[in-house]
Amino acid sequence: MTNTKILWADDEIDLLKPHILFLREKGYDVTTTNSGSEALDLIEDNHFDIIFLDENMPGLTGVETLERIKGKYPGLPVVMITKSEEEAIMNEAIGSNISDYLIKPVNPNQILLALKKNLENRKLVSEKTSMTYQQQFRQIGMSLSPSLDFDEWEDIYKKLIYWELQLGKSQDESLREIFLQQKAEANTVFCRFIRENYRDWLKGVSESKPVLSHTAFREKCLPRIKEEKSVFLILIDNLRYDQWKMIQPKLEEYYRVITEDVYCSILPTATQYARNSFFAGLLPGEIQKRYPGYWTRESDEGTRNQYEAELLEEQIKRFGGGIPFHYHKILNLTAGKKLSATLSDYLNKKLNVLVYNFVDMLSHSRTEMEVIKELAETEAAYRSLTQSWFDHSPLLEIIRQLAEKQIPVILTTDHGSIRVNHPTKVVGDKNTNTNLRYKTGKNLQYDPDEVFEVKNPADAFLPKDNVSANFIFAQENNFFAYPNNYNYYVNYYRNTFQHGGVSLEEMMIPMIYLQPR
Repeated sequence: MTNTKILWADDEIDLLKPHILFLREKGYDVTTTNSGSEALDLIEDNHFDIIFLDENMPGLTGVETLERIKGKYPGLPVVMITKSEEEAIMNEAIGSNISDYLIKPVNPNQILLALKKNLENRKLVSEKTSMTYQQQFRQIGMSLSPSLDFDEWEDIYKKLIYWELQLGKSQDESLREIFLQQKAEANTVFCRFIRENYRDWLKGVSESKPVLSHTAFREKCLPRIKEEKSVFLILIDNLRYDQWKMIQPKLEEYYRVITEDVYCSILPTATQYARNSFFAGLLPGEIQKRYPGYWTRESDEGTRNQYEAELLEEQIKRFGGGIPFHYHKILNLTAGKKLSATLSDYLNKKLNVLVYNFVDMLSHSRTEMEVIKELAETEAAYRSLTQSWFDHSPLLEIIRQLAEKQIPVILTTDHGSIRVNHPTKVVGDKNTNTNLRYKTGKNLQYDPDEVFEVKNPADAFLPKDNVSANFIFAQENNFFAYPNNYNYYVNYYRNTFQHGGVSLEEMMIPMIYLQPR
């Protein structure tokens, strides 16, 4: 790399002339000094890309010089070089945020490796990522087919998310565009897969049906709960698989991931339907028939998930009972802090259920608040915002406390969301619901080629509010728009994150089992 400026501070700098010449022959611009104080003056007056700093210098020591450099230039990479292998010195240097640590005698290749790792790392990672994805691109494309089963779709979706996160580190903008086209193609084929198989899954006539919202607790959670003394089931509303991958590293400071499964959200992929179904162990139409007092219709006022604890209690009774539990719903920061402060009061139960609504609020805020629109304008920004929230949330503190108490955690969600771009026109009466990804009502007018339609709600075990009502679901990254004031409506909602329809992002749901470290 040419034009890279290095400052090398060592009280025995004359003995390092062969190394200095080696770097200059490689095209590096190297400035030398034999004291920490002079190094600080040089840094003040010049721009350097990286510092090599001897730990054991007379006067201002290497560690003292390091602390002053980091105090003023925290982003400047510093490589500490020392004769000592004492652990205390290493700990002190590493604790001061060094970029690398070399022990004398160093050879030229060690120095070159340190430079590449700290200055060219992003470029090298980008080049390697681009090359590997290009090799995988054709393989993923050839595997896309409506004839896949759900397990195969899970494998494809995990690969797509892996590459989406990896390509986020790449400097190749054109390759990211190619990836987005491949992901869109995958969603197109996945929507066809859902249209052809979804009703058969619900009716139980398909041998390859996946775990769905109404079977997830029974099949994935209940066996774990029964075998443990105490379990925390944490449902973060509207958490996509890629968002889980963003918070996973922080969570793994306290927990080991034992299993990482994916189950399928029912339609509509909306809280009223998917989460009630998860807690009830029943499909929405079945909940309405069996527990009419616990089901709120689209046209009714008030919250539509106010009976989750009661529905869970009924489900546990149906499968043998004997599981005492607490139910907690966190809707805001204050409630999260309160639960964190009083957590020990609830650990006497075999099961604690915690519904955390922040990601859902973030998703809706992305639509409603201009500031959040700017902060979460892209998929990468949306993931980053989720990660930032988690790193500073009461939820992370709750998880830390649970790890200290050696309590296992099941982490899941009810549905995901998708960034919508393409409007699909629909006409309905005043009683039609307002969700942008699904519509239910009578006399709906739409293009049947652009939607997944369920003309008879009973076919999809959905409630029927009136005789002529039906359901339609937006596919891929489409959203429903009314012809009235069409342009304003489209511009307002385009590039917002919505849920309720058919897409990989909304339907492929993470279910993670965690054991304390």
